[in-house]
Amino acid sequence: MKELQTIGLLTVSNLFMTFAWYGHLKFKDMEWSKSLGLITIVLISWGIALFEYLFQVPANKIGFKENGGPFNLLQLKVIQEAVSITVFLLFTTLLFKTEKIAWNHFVAFVLIIVAVFFAFKKW
Repeated sequence: MKELQTIGLLTVSNLFMTFAWYGHLKFKDMEWSKSLGLITIVLISWGIALFEYLFQVPANKIGFKENGGPFNLLQLKVIQEAVSITVFLLFTTLLFKTEKIAWNHFVAFVLIIVAVFFAFKKW
């Protein structure tokens, strides 16, 4: 159960993170934001990132082995990166229609999944 809670919270966290980091690039398409300065956009992104932390911190707390969770610190980080790239690929595909995922992007994604495998492999 803690595995699913951790991964679910990391997924929600990464949705907010991706919007905070890259969502502002779509502001140019919205009338209300065309005159916003960089500082304002940074502050909006920080506001969105606050929600990222509201999910990220509990995910790590619940998932961390020393807190009774199932994952060690390295496993948590590798899971977070795999979730992050998955969310980012979906975000890019759905919101930025001009971006195309090429074969090399797919290979990079597969290598990240392989990293997850190795992070969980018992030697």
